[in-house]
Amino acid sequence: MLSDQPWLSQYSTHVPFELPISELSMIDIFEQTAAAKPGAPAIYYFDETISFEELDQRAGQFAALLAEWGIGHGDRVAISAQNDPEFLVVQYGAWKRGAIVVPLSPMFKAKEIAYQLADSGAKVYIAEDRIVDHELGDAHGVGHVLRLSEFGQAIAGFSGDVAHRVPVVPADIAYLVYTSGTTGPPKGAVGLHRHIAYNANTFRTWLSIDDGDVILGIAPLFHITGVVAQMALSALAGVPLILYHRFDGAETLRLIDKWKATTAVAAITAYIALLKEPHSGKLDSFTKCCTGGAPVSPVVVEEFEQRFGVRIHNTYGLTESNSPSHLTPLGRRGPVDAASGALAIGLPIPGCQARIVDLEDPSKILAVGEAGEIALRGPFLFDGYWNKPEVTEQAFHDGWFLTGDVAVMDADGWFYIVDRKKDMIVASGFKVWPRDVEDVLYQHPAVREAAVVGVPDAYRGETVKAVVALRAEFQDKVTAAEIIEFCRHRMASYKYPRIVEFVAEIPKTASGKFLRRALR
Repeated sequence: MLSDQPWLSQYSTHVPFELPISELSMIDIFEQTAAAKPGAPAIYYFDETISFEELDQRAGQFAALLAEWGIGHGDRVAISAQNDPEFLVVQYGAWKRGAIVVPLSPMFKAKEIAYQLADSGAKVYIAEDRIVDHELGDAHGVGHVLRLSEFGQAIAGFSGDVAHRVPVVPADIAYLVYTSGTTGPPKGAVGLHRHIAYNANTFRTWLSIDDGDVILGIAPLFHITGVVAQMALSALAGVPLILYHRFDGAETLRLIDKWKATTAVAAITAYIALLKEPHSGKLDSFTKCCTGGAPVSPVVVEEFEQRFGVRIHNTYGLTESNSPSHLTPLGRRGPVDAASGALAIGLPIPGCQARIVDLEDPSKILAVGEAGEIALRGPFLFDGYWNKPEVTEQAFHDGWFLTGDVAVMDADGWFYIVDRKKDMIVASGFKVWPRDVEDVLYQHPAVREAAVVGVPDAYRGETVKAVVALRAEFQDKVTAAEIIEFCRHRMASYKYPRIVEFVAEIPKTASGKFLRRALR
């Protein structure tokens, strides 16, 4: 029970202590919304409107194509796309067949794509033309590959009726969302339909979403935030989702004005980008703004409110928690931790049990004000890592998920992130595992040793820095710009180092491990 938790007194009056577990799958929820509001707008795509009925019809056509391909319950359907309507068509069409959606970043390069397709065992892959033509290669093991430019034509000949619909229950798997977590290589976090529905309902309840709301789709749809706070929330609440391919500051402001967007959950970098755009007046409709996924400066929050009249509410969550585990109540100003200067990440969501445990002994619960690891338990947590039972077991202690983030909790139940237990970097809300970058750096013939760390960045929250020791024969012959360019062509754009520092020797511990803290 949650009745003894200190944060309950801080809740807004409209937020209950617990929420019900969904008795419907996400595809049932979407179809109920489409039946109840057939003509209502589901998507605003730039200046175009797509109704719930139209979206459901297209999803049915894709489901029919999947049925022709023999795709059914439990099969994996992967997609690499920007924030375009086809993403939702693929998602809902896959779910109609009982399939599992595997969203992959369109920024991935060949090695990253190949690994996640193989690990998930995807039988279908829908991807941007560029990826299919230049990144996919021949040894991907996927039975059906379809370019996004050909998607509309491929489904056009199907009727989209219910003949190919199969039963889907809340305990079925909805997504495999890949995360580096606290140990690489990437792992597929298993999100069940009921997990996604629960946290979509959390956002709806916490943000008081009703028929007058419009969601601004800033977060990438392949990210857990886009999955839950955008697509699932839109389906559950029956409200429009604004999409516009990929983030652009000027276009974001235009579409906020045009469609009267009311709510968004976005990386702090997106809000910083909006501050750089010319815009007259306040964003009057835009009143329910949240951020998460990267450290947030209180100064940025204040500046945004002064400029646009909108208060940004800080949040916290992980892929494993299916987006939020902590939220700042709507209309509240999260406090700032006096010791660290960190802005509070919020209060635990309904149904969430959260505590601070000792970094070495997670069975030891720490007192108020003591720094330790955040541990979580609740109905929103993922169902483990795909085909990795040992890694899953290591991620939990006595039923509590260990986040890897170091925080403190104050006497009122507010949580503050003050450090990171592991070495994961969070750049613009994206997780970067240093080993992934180091593996690429070591492919350069001039690199003798390389250590990667995250360093503070005013725009990205953190940015990737590589500390490199060169081979003797390459001393004074290789520039930082050359190393950066080498990496840029071999990994996703958020991963490659923006800073390269050359050193004679990388500092190490007595056991030979890199002293990453010193490098930071």
